[in-house]
Amino acid sequence: MRAQRVSKTYRRFTNQWHRLNAALFGDRTGEDFTALEPLDLSVARGEALGIIGRNGSGKSTLLKMIAGVLTPTTGTIERHGRISALLELGSGFNPEFTGRENVFFSAAVIGMSQAEIAERYESIAAFAELGDFIDQPVKTYSSGMFVRLAFAVAVNVDPDLMIIDEALAVGDVYFQQKCFERLRELRSRGSSLIFVSHDSGAIHRLCDTAILLDRGKLLMSGTPKSVIAAYETHLIEERDAIRRHVPAELLQGVERDEAVLEEVHVVRGDGSVTEAVVSDERVSIRFTLRFLVAQDDPHVGFKIRDRFGMVLFETNTYCMNEVIGPVDVGERVAVDFPFLASLVQGDYTISIGIANGGFGEGLFKKQLVYAHEVGHFKVLRNLQGIMWSGIVNLQPGVYVYRNADIPDVGKALL
Repeated sequence: MRAQRVSKTYRRFTNQWHRLNAALFGDRTGEDFTALEPLDLSVARGEALGIIGRNGSGKSTLLKMIAGVLTPTTGTIERHGRISALLELGSGFNPEFTGRENVFFSAAVIGMSQAEIAERYESIAAFAELGDFIDQPVKTYSSGMFVRLAFAVAVNVDPDLMIIDEALAVGDVYFQQKCFERLRELRSRGSSLIFVSHDSGAIHRLCDTAILLDRGKLLMSGTPKSVIAAYETHLIEERDAIRRHVPAELLQGVERDEAVLEEVHVVRGDGSVTEAVVSDERVSIRFTLRFLVAQDDPHVGFKIRDRFGMVLFETNTYCMNEVIGPVDVGERVAVDFPFLASLVQGDYTISIGIANGGFGEGLFKKQLVYAHEVGHFKVLRNLQGIMWSGIVNLQPGVYVYRNADIPDVGKALL
């Protein structure tokens, strides 16, 4: 798929009569609204592109044009092969039809013959796991059931390009896992993917590249890790409550840096600084800060990501009920976050946030610093521990019982 200088502009009217006049007589009353400014985009065979941005940024508009549902105002879109699209919930299905009837209807819309659909029907029904509900009208389905059926159809029609707009957010965790596995399978066979989601973890897991849209503009393109980092920073800046609610005359100095991160270290129990820790070892992340402007209620938070950019953990002093207290101009403060590094072997990065005036989970009156990848560390395998795989070592126990010794269900085991 290749899009060149693609844009979309709508005509907005103040009331329904102006809209009717425009349709009947070509009346130009109203104003133009640009939902998407001109952009270039391409997705190669087998590639996965993630699209992120706030609501109203133009993500769905772009997907609909790529899918052929909307016509671009300017530019051209080249499509090759079969396109399978999961757009907003409810599109493409007739609510009066049964699930079975909608399978044949929706698959026919994308160009499959009745014989091809019949050949794939059992696979579609098995993937959806709807049981007897497959023969009930779709209007009786829950949103989760609807997504199961829609996704089952979409991934079983051998698409050359698959487009997904937040659909997986509706399904339960087990179905989501099955969907991700099927998408990886399709990509291994050469299918391309365009994926819109507010779930940064899903973008990291599925996509090779990503783009950031905001108010119809393409702000950035690059690796999922770099684009999501920029997106998160952008969101935090816009959540700065002081800029929105305090009179301008009180904002003197806000544009200046008000705090700096002087040092960040991973520290062992004996006080030594290290860049490599053993899985299950207790260590601490130490931030040393210097405040350039006095603050009445400063707080510090950190975030750990794996090498794919997935956030494994984040918290801050406010959420941990820890008070730093007022700080003066030029004061240096060190904050330690000790933790058990029960992580799988690999490389990890550290991000930091410094804010002032906490009033809720992750909510602050003013952001002072938000910086990605200010530190890193490597986790080595613990040769003295159990063998395991995954992300986090749950440090499980194991008990074996035989015959009469098997405890009753519900009886305390620990």
